[in-house]
Amino acid sequence: MTTVPTTKIFKENLFTGKVLLCSGGGSGICRAMTEAMVQHGATAVIFSRSKDKLEKAAKEMALKTGGEVFPVAGDVRNPKDVERVVEIAVEKYGRLDYLINGAAGNFLAAFDHLSYNAFKTVIEIDLLGTFNLTKAAAPHLKKSKGAIINVSATLHYTGTPFQQHAGAAKAAIDALTKHWAVELGPHGVRVNGIAPGPIKDTVGMEKLGPAFEHSVVPLQRMGDVQDVAQSTVFLFSEGASYITGIVLVVDGMSIFIMFCSGDH
Repeated sequence: MTTVPTTKIFKENLFTGKVLLCSGGGSGICRAMTEAMVQHGATAVIFSRSKDKLEKAAKEMALKTGGEVFPVAGDVRNPKDVERVVEIAVEKYGRLDYLINGAAGNFLAAFDHLSYNAFKTVIEIDLLGTFNLTKAAAPHLKKSKGAIINVSATLHYTGTPFQQHAGAAKAAIDALTKHWAVELGPHGVRVNGIAPGPIKDTVGMEKLGPAFEHSVVPLQRMGDVQDVAQSTVFLFSEGASYITGIVLVVDGMSIFIMFCSGDH
């Protein structure tokens, strides 16, 4: 089984002087995305509901990277909260250059057992949260001619059992990525998405795919958070300056195999 290199493949000062805001940046894939940006010079503001977990994550990331990570607690479902976190970030650092929309909620639920409220909650966190934070951040991203990454998923590409709530939200987020690329492009703002496939050692994979066989993936391994993190650095870099409106699938091509075999 191959392993993912942890060495830096981009210049360490790539994002020096730049400011990143990431919802969901205190844990999982979004934490790795944030950490990679800080390792390459960015200052980060991370945003989620759990103040204690957020502060702990910020301290750990700052210690590991030598950079600055500032936590702000709040709920992406609340427009006042997202306006507040954007205001805090801009007041503290004077600018906002990059936005990662990563806050998400998920659980296993068959259609017959998925309640109205449970479906609504996932839509509110994933989809409305993405809209709310982008709406608040957009004026500042226009000023800096910045960039946005919306964290999606591959659930809706073939249909995934027990995941209609999350799949519906992520499909809509993919649509927003393309709409925003069209509307914000004239202001110099690039908007892209990243759709991670099965990523090992994440809460999502523990919940949703304990029996996943990496042998169905052509690369013969599960994904690592660093696969997503390095993709993030690339999409925010000048190397991707003419790339907007795409959803970059980071899944080792497993979705292709699932589609061809009909095996979910």
